Amino acid sequence: MCRACLFFSFVFAFSFNTWSQNADINILHNINPVNPGASFFWKASTNSAYPLTFGIQGGLIVYDYFHSDSTRGRILPHIAGKLLVLVITEGIKVTVNRTRPYIRYPALVHPYDAGETGLSFPSAHTSLAFNTAATVSIRFHKWYITAPAYAWAGCVGYSRLYLGEHYPSDVLAGAVIGVGSAYLARWLDKKLFRKKQSL
Repeated sequence: MCRACLFFSFVFAFSFNTWSQNADINILHNINPVNPGASFFWKASTNSAYPLTFGIQGGLIVYDYFHSDSTRGRILPHIAGKLLVLVITEGIKVTVNRTRPYIRYPALVHPYDAGETGLSFPSAHTSLAFNTAATVSIRFHKWYITAPAYAWAGCVGYSRLYLGEHYPSDVLAGAVIGVGSAYLARWLDKKLFRKKQSL
C-alpha cells in the first residue's frame, strides 16, 4: 500500500512539474516576440528596475531624515529592507538553480540580452521592483503613489517576459518575494529597530 502511495505521489509530482513547465514556456512563447529588442518601452522598463529601486530608496532615506525627528538617523532599517529582498532572491536562485528559458529552449525563446546567463528563478528585477512598490505603499498610504508604483513594477515584470529573460513563474515568484520582503522588513523594523530606539 505504501509503495503504491509513493508511486502515485511520484507520478503526480512529475506530472505537475511537467505541466507547470509546459505552461510556463507556452505563456512565455506567446508573449516573447522574435525581435524583443525593437521595443524601447519594454527595454526601458527592464533597465529602470535597479536605478529606480535604489534611487527611490535613497529618496526615502532623505525624506525620512528631514521630515520626522522620530525617524531621523534610521538608515539601517531602509538598508535592511533592500538587503532582505536581495538575500532571499539570490538564495532561492542558488537553491533552485534554474537556467534561463532561452538557454533551455533556444528555438522558442528570443532573448533581448543573451548575456544575462545568471540563474532564472526568481526574477531579481521583478522582486526589487515590487519590493520598492510595496515599500512606498506602506510608507505613504496614498493611492496616487501606490497605483503608479505598482504599475511600474508590473511593467518591469512583464518586460522580463517580453524580452525573453524569464519564465512567468520566475516573475510571479519575484513579485511575491518583493512584496513579502517589504512587509517582513516593516515587521522587523517595528520589532527590532524601533524597540532599540525607545531604550
